[in-house]
Amino acid sequence: MHVQLEKDDEKTILKPNVTRRIAHLNNMLTAVITFENGPMPEPDPVHSHPHEQISYVAEGELYFFIENEKHKLQKGDIFLVPSNMSHTVQTISKKVVLVDNFCPVREDFL
Repeated sequence: MHVQLEKDDEKTILKPNVTRRIAHLNNMLTAVITFENGPMPEPDPVHSHPHEQISYVAEGELYFFIENEKHKLQKGDIFLVPSNMSHTVQTISKKVVLVDNFCPVREDFL
């Protein structure tokens, strides 16, 4: 079995001061999203996807919006996003790092 490692300099710039690094196997994908654009005046656009998502807040504070709920989260918190549920985030601190896990693999990230 070949194991692929991702280096810190192998990241995708999503927009100014927001980057993503990924690692994946056949059936799951982990993305580390770093926001260095906070605090955000408004939430990111709401979105949904067919993938199940579990996310860990590795650094910072943010608001997590899912359907009609708003949650304040901080370092160490975990949030869940069932398939096809509308959700988004809004950073509160200057820097936020999220570790997002998806199943199945998000082909749009590859």
